This record gives sequence, C-alpha cells and structure tokens, in this order.
Amino acid sequence: MTNIDLPEIFGSLVFNQTVMKETLPVETYKALKHTMEEGTPLNLEVANQVAEAMKNWAIAKGATHYSHWFQPLTGITAEKHDSFLSPIEEGKIIMSFSGKELIKGEPDASSFPSGGKRSTFEARGYTVWDPTSYPFVKDHTLCIPTAFCSWTGEALDKKTPLLRSMESLNKQSLRILKLFGNDAKHVTTTMGPEQEYFLVDEQLYKKRKDLKMCGRTLFGARPVKGQEMDDQYFAAIKPRVIEYMEDLNTELWKLGIYAKTEHNEGAPAQHEMAPIFTTSNLAADQNQLTMEIMKKVARRHGLICLLHEKPFAGVAGSGKHNNWSIATDKGENLFAPGKTPRDNAQFLLFLTAVIKAVDDNQDLLRYSVASAGNDNRLGVIEAPPAIMSIYVGDELEAVLESIKEGKSYDNKAGAKLNIGVDVLPGIPKDSTDRNRTSPFAFTGNRFEFRSVGSSLSISGPNTILNSILANTLCDFADELENAKNFDEELQALIKREITAHWKILFNGNGYTEDWVKEAEARGLKNYRTTPDAIEHYLDKKNVDLFTRMQIYTPEEMQSHHDIKLEKYCQVLNIEVNTMIEMVNKDIIPAALKYMNVIADTEFKMQRIGDLCDAGLKLLKQLNCLINELSKSAEELDKVHKETASIKDLLKQAKAYASNVLPAMAKVRAVADQIEELLGEEYKPFPSYEDLLFSVQ
Repeated sequence: MTNIDLPEIFGSLVFNQTVMKETLPVETYKALKHTMEEGTPLNLEVANQVAEAMKNWAIAKGATHYSHWFQPLTGITAEKHDSFLSPIEEGKIIMSFSGKELIKGEPDASSFPSGGKRSTFEARGYTVWDPTSYPFVKDHTLCIPTAFCSWTGEALDKKTPLLRSMESLNKQSLRILKLFGNDAKHVTTTMGPEQEYFLVDEQLYKKRKDLKMCGRTLFGARPVKGQEMDDQYFAAIKPRVIEYMEDLNTELWKLGIYAKTEHNEGAPAQHEMAPIFTTSNLAADQNQLTMEIMKKVARRHGLICLLHEKPFAGVAGSGKHNNWSIATDKGENLFAPGKTPRDNAQFLLFLTAVIKAVDDNQDLLRYSVASAGNDNRLGVIEAPPAIMSIYVGDELEAVLESIKEGKSYDNKAGAKLNIGVDVLPGIPKDSTDRNRTSPFAFTGNRFEFRSVGSSLSISGPNTILNSILANTLCDFADELENAKNFDEELQALIKREITAHWKILFNGNGYTEDWVKEAEARGLKNYRTTPDAIEHYLDKKNVDLFTRMQIYTPEEMQSHHDIKLEKYCQVLNIEVNTMIEMVNKDIIPAALKYMNVIADTEFKMQRIGDLCDAGLKLLKQLNCLINELSKSAEELDKVHKETASIKDLLKQAKAYASNVLPAMAKVRAVADQIEELLGEEYKPFPSYEDLLFSVQ
C-alpha cells in the first residue's frame, strides 16, 4: 500500500463543520450550527444556501447524484439516487439542488417493512434531513442522512426512535444534574461499537449455497483444528488480510469514520475493527456505513466479509460490543467515578439508575438483541448468555455493598459511606479484570453491552438503553425534586434501589449451569429464543415506558413487534429450504457418487478373489447414514410445512424455535457424519478447513 497522508484524507468525503465553515457565508453557518446543536428549524433561505454549497462541494468530489440515505426497519440502509441534472432551453442542462430537496424527500414506502400497518396502496413516505449527522459522498452520490416516516407521521426507520431516545435522556439527565448544581446545558449519549467479522475466500464462498442464501453454514464437519490452541487471537495478521484492512481503513477514514483498532479475533478467519467513540446517532450511521464498506472492500480483494453472528459452528461467533456512555456538553463523563463528594453522589445516582433500569427491563434488553442469527451465538464460546446481568467489578461492588448493608467500606479505614459527604477513593479504570461472559459490564467509565449481534443495527439496542435509563432518571427526579433534605433522601433512594435490584449484579462466570440455576433462583429472566423475548415486548409496562418517554407510539410498537417476528420466521424459512435443497442436490448425490466408486472397486476386488473389509464397512456406514439423512430431511420438510401454515405470527415463531430448529439440528448432525467419511475430491462443497484456513 502506498503511503497516505491521513490528516489530509480523513473526512475528505464528508460535508463536516470544517467544510461548512469554508463554503458557507458566516451567518448561514451560524444558523446551520444552531440547528445542529439546538434542533431549531432551518428556514428555506438558509437551506437553499446550504444546498448550493453542498452541491458544489459534492460535484467537486465527483458526485453526479444525491440521495436521502436512511435506515428502514430492514436493519440495513436504503437510498434512491436523483441526479443534479436539470434541463434548460436548447437541450442544455444545469446542475441544481434546492433547499427543499435537501430537507425532504419522498421515497416509495410501500415495499419497506411496516408490520402490516400500511397497505401497498398507502405508498407515501417522507425522508427528512438529520442535520446532526454529516452528509458524505459515496461512489458518485451525495448521501444525506435522513429520518424516514410515514404520511401519518409514524416512524418507519431506526434513526427516528434513536433521536427521540437521545432527547429524552438529555431532558431527564439535565433534571438530575440540576439537583447537584451542575449547570450542563446538554447531555449526549456516546457509542463505540466493536465490529467482529469473518473473511473467507470469494471463490470458496460461491460454492456454498448456505453462505450465499443464509450468511452462515448450515452444514460442516469440524476441522481437525479449530480455535482450541488459542493461537488465533491477536496473532500476526496474514498478508492478504492486512491488505484488506489497510484498504478498509482508507475508505473509512475518507468518510470520517474513526477506525482505530484492528486485530485477529479468537476464531480462525475472524477479525475485529473498533472505532473511537462518538455520539450515538453518528455512531449508528457510521456503523451501518462501515458494514457496507467492509463487504464492498472485501470483494476487491477476492474475499467475502461475513457479518452473521454464527457463520461457523464449533468456533466463536461474532458480536458488536456496544460501548455506551453519557456525557455533558462540558465533556464530563457521567459514568466516571468522581473525586469530590458531590461528584461521587452524582455518579452513584446515575449508576443506581442504570442498575435499576437493567433489572426492571431485562426483557427489553434481550428483545433489543434478539434475532435468529444471534440466538445461535448467545451463550456459546465467548458470547454472553441470554440471561441479563450486570458486572461492576469487585471494587465497585464493595462500594455498593457498603451502602446497601450500611457497613464499613474496607478501603476507607473502616468508615461507613455517607453519600454526598464522604469522598470515594478514585476507582482506576482497570481496577478489576474484564468479564467476557457478562452481557452488560461496567468497564471504568462506560458500559459494554456485549450481547449485540454483529449484523444488527446498533440503533435498536441504543434506543432501548437510552429509553430505560431516561425513564428511571425521570422517576428519580420526580422524587428528589421534592426532597426536603436532599442529602438524606438521596442516600435513602440509592440504598433502597441498590437493595431492591441487587439480584442483577453478577461478577462470576456466566457460562456455567450453576449460574443458570442461580439466576433462576434470583428471579432473573432467561429468554433463550427470539420468540420468547418478543412475546413480552408489548407488555403493559413496556408500552407505558415508551409512550411516557415519547419514544414509540403503541402503534409503532405493534408494528416493530410484528416485523421482528415476521423476519425471524422468514430467516428460518430460507434456512430450511436451503438445507433441504443442499441435502437433495449436493450431499446425497455426492455420497452416492463416492459409494459407487467404492462399490466398483469392491466388485473388481471380488473378480480377483479378494475383498476389502474397510471398503465394505465404509459402504455400509454411508448407506445407513444416507437413509437416515433422507428420512431426517423428509421429517424436517413435514414439520416446516406444518409450521409455515400457522397464521398467528407468534405461534409460528415459537413452532420454528421448538420444532423446526431441532429437526434442522438432526439433519445437520447426520450430514456432518457423512462429510467426515467422504473422500476429499467427492465432498459436495468446500469444508470448514477450506473456509477457515484458506486466506493467507
């Protein structure tokens, strides 16, 4: 790779504040900046000036089109391209772009998921510019990040609820900060998503129908070596992968994405990219863009980037560790333990709010990461379990226990802690070890929500995190704003809530069966499958929470509930059909071809008066397994058809989870046994060994 001038290229394809300052009149820039920071409407005259500057800048970067870039409920992004071209007299053209075109677009909304709330003839949908997220040039198009809503005003995307949740958390956080004399004007949630992924050779990928159709392998005998040697994690990166990572970084840096960390992950062919923290809205947009660019760049190198949560059985799956924090406009991290009494109390109140929010809303957090793909990952090889719990580390747990029990805090000369008066010792960022089995871990100045799947949009989980914390802070503010003795009532509130929600704190190993039993005894929820989690989304407490915080309407919640169930069923429907097709068209024919070769050899051996015991034994094994596979595939087909005929979405999803998935596992188990017996040249598709160890 040629040397690059990183400061020169970083953000070169982004219409950011530096470009705005350079291209806009001073007063126009001030008006736009005020809109970005305060959410005030942008008048048409200013919008026209911004649009003209944006168009000229984009054309200079090679753009010929513009697009309102949005995040429908598919979980990926969408865009419709319109050229800047406008006809004038004598067959000539000019390049134009107005303020109206910048601010609002009207894509057809009928073909996007709506949970059955919109008919095909109800096609109108609107995209509205989100000025808090910068426009950028991708390929030949100026992409303008937008929210997407229906003609009736219902959110049809993932950005709108995220923006609502950020504003709700801002409002409730400011109420709390005011009680401590903190004069912050704005509170923003920040995010840093660590993105895990697999790279496989493109030519091998093309020979795997399951990877092409489902994003994961439905079959595959374990290779002789997996990740049991622990020699993949942080190992020297292979030359071909290094070339990919360098190319990826360059593309991301041009788009202003703070790609910071790259390394090999625990499984062979698995890697990770982590960016620097930024505001949640921008982080969500950038992560969607990152996933798109990762796939595109991989193709340039003859590779395929797999973002499925569990593309290979028997090795680690891929997550997207959601590092979440909140900060004031003064740069104060509200999840960082302070060094003065008031700072300590403020931190402890926010910490208590998180603990209560997570315990009260285990169902919502599990729902936020629920998908058919992530169900395969959770609780298996380095992924947290489906049971929600919080890891705070030994030192912070000791602080909380001293408050709960009213006993001395050992690290403070045996003194009891009196919140708002005593000074907590500074808690170093690395005062305790990390717990990789925890779904929700405190890591010094943020929480790492490790349950998020690698292919998921982070907008959904962060919308829920922001909303449940905002709701809890609202309750706390309602109580403390009327306090007669603030310090005493603050101490009482924290002690009461820590005691009530102590069960959600767990610093131990989340992989053991002992924890499953203990969690059940504590009263923690264990929603093992996506339908289990979705079933509780529309519970009254959740509808009340989201409507109170003005995040979702009940109609929007019903829509999202139905869309998620429908997608779960659709994914498994595709997987079953792919599995049956591979059995009938690939695996059984390959096995029969191999058997024919062995049988022919046996026949020839008989003619010379000899027999091969190994050959006969292999023939019998394969014959038995093929019959078993055929029967298992027929049983799968039968139970799948029965399940697909169920009209009620929740019942259908539950039947997929309880009936279809076990039938799929049975088919796979037999097919994988057959693969282990086939001669190398007779295998119907590339093996795990080929896929996991081919990229050098």
